[in-house]
Amino acid sequence: MAPPQGQMRPGRQLIVLGLIFAVLYLMVFFAGASGSWQDRLEPRLGLDLVGGTRMTLEATTEDGGVPPSESLEEARQIIEARVNGLGVSEAEVVTEGNRNIVVLLPGQNRDLNEIGDAAELRFRKLLKMTDGSGASAAPAPTATAAPDPSAGPDASAGPEPSGSPDAAAGSPSAGGSGGGQGVLAQDATPTPTATPSPSAEAEPPADAGQNALTPEQQLAAVRQKVGEAAWTAAEGLQGPADFTQDPALAETLKPFADLTPAEVRVLPPTMQFNLPMVTCDKLDRRTPGSIKAPDQQVVACEQGQMKYLLDVAKVLGTDVDDATAVLDQTTSQWVVSLDFTGDGQRKWTDLTREAFNNEGQACDASALGDQSKCRVAVVLDNTVISAPEIQGVLTGDSQITGSFNNRTASELASQLRYGALPLTFTPQEAQSITATLGTEYLRAGLLAAGIGMLLVIVYAFFYYRLLGSVIFLSLILSALLVYGALIVLGRQIGFTLTLAGIAGFIVSLGVAADSFVIYFERLKDEIREGRSPRSAVPRAWVRARRTIISANAISIMAAVVLYIVSVGTVQGFAFALGLATILDLVVVFLFRHPIMTLFARTPAFLSPRVSGLGRALEQSDDRDDSQPRKTRLKEA
Repeated sequence: MAPPQGQMRPGRQLIVLGLIFAVLYLMVFFAGASGSWQDRLEPRLGLDLVGGTRMTLEATTEDGGVPPSESLEEARQIIEARVNGLGVSEAEVVTEGNRNIVVLLPGQNRDLNEIGDAAELRFRKLLKMTDGSGASAAPAPTATAAPDPSAGPDASAGPEPSGSPDAAAGSPSAGGSGGGQGVLAQDATPTPTATPSPSAEAEPPADAGQNALTPEQQLAAVRQKVGEAAWTAAEGLQGPADFTQDPALAETLKPFADLTPAEVRVLPPTMQFNLPMVTCDKLDRRTPGSIKAPDQQVVACEQGQMKYLLDVAKVLGTDVDDATAVLDQTTSQWVVSLDFTGDGQRKWTDLTREAFNNEGQACDASALGDQSKCRVAVVLDNTVISAPEIQGVLTGDSQITGSFNNRTASELASQLRYGALPLTFTPQEAQSITATLGTEYLRAGLLAAGIGMLLVIVYAFFYYRLLGSVIFLSLILSALLVYGALIVLGRQIGFTLTLAGIAGFIVSLGVAADSFVIYFERLKDEIREGRSPRSAVPRAWVRARRTIISANAISIMAAVVLYIVSVGTVQGFAFALGLATILDLVVVFLFRHPIMTLFARTPAFLSPRVSGLGRALEQSDDRDDSQPRKTRLKEA
């Protein structure tokens, strides 16, 4: 009978294992790595070991009352899904009281400012645009005191606003007229700023009194605050006010400059657009959910500079089936790919057709792109994150492109993928917290793992001698594989090592030791039955292999089930146990068996005193050759 393939060419398995190590540690040092070489070798540690960030989010409602408990729990689950996408980053998201959600995330450099954003996605046709920086809002009693005319509304229709759609002009055309992929370009860093740290001056009016009023009562209160003369003048505006042409108008409309973002929120969209003192700074700081109504025209800003009057929303976030952060192979840029639902795809095609043909001449000349086509704004919460020119009727899925990196693209995709929050939240506090257990416990956990490994190795050398070196080398290789995997998984999927994970790796040592015992004891059985050590190695491997695979498979299935049904740190324990068990199988097949095949060809392996097979070899030598050999049933 021909010897097994593993015995004839053990070098092949060792070469494969070497390639795995090479690829893994190339990723450790170069894939997404930064800082010194020592920094690149540091895994992500959990909240209980290195501390992290704590963010408290307070739920707000239109009437100022307590939100329903069901909505608060749904919001908690969505936020947990956002920050703990694959369940291995050990984030803790809990409710506190009847309106607060507390997020605890490991790491000292975590930004949670956008974690409570509603993520209400809307696609709206851009009708008009003007300057929103407030440069033309300064009251000017004389023309000489007026600001640079280039900042006025006439200039806003010129080349300057086209800077945003320039990059988009070529991108959407990839879809062509009638198919392919629509591309929505974004030129600024795409971190949504729907509620960028509302100021203490802006929020109290809304929280303390206005939310308890109906929209009609809020509007009446604002009208009374600015006065009837200013209100009548604002209602009479047919376009953005130009104070350089009418300095007296600036004095009349001056009371509008004193409105807070919460009060600006209730103004009609035409007033928000036409009044220069309603700046992008105030519009961006409106309370969350200010422009979520899909059947109303709204005003929003892009990059805090350009103010847009936007049509009703004809494609919503619920029309998006999936959102994924991907690396565009043609441009080497990160993009967010959007897959629409069946009905959502129809709506998206109709919207791009309407924008491409400028049906009804709805888009003002100031809002048209370089190719005289309408633009479609992607509005997330209160902010425009992209407003490209549509150059074709798009019947395929689309992409949001721009200055994304892996983190920002993944965050936006996560917000869109898990859906909008049923409540609006206001960040109350964000603080760094110290480790709950500290580095001493980390050292204690690592010390326990080291002692466990040392005891296994000492016992292996005492009992198996030369074979103990196989155990020693296998455990070292397994440890290196696990450590490299920890670093790579920490960067790619946010895996965070906690004490529970360390416990999982310690338990995996027992699983690895069991596989050694099974193999070596089977080898001794083969020798006792009269086979030479060289022939016993492949035979013992064939018989032990099935037992090793079965035992490890059970451990892996137990880890998978535990991971699925558990939460928090228990998931980390299950993930670590399953990962270590899988990597142990890799070492078993690619190192332990081929190295034993090589050892079987050495003279030392035949020495009872050196090999660790002494008693088995002595029993084999003492066997009376005249006695018949015991026979066994051949295993299936």
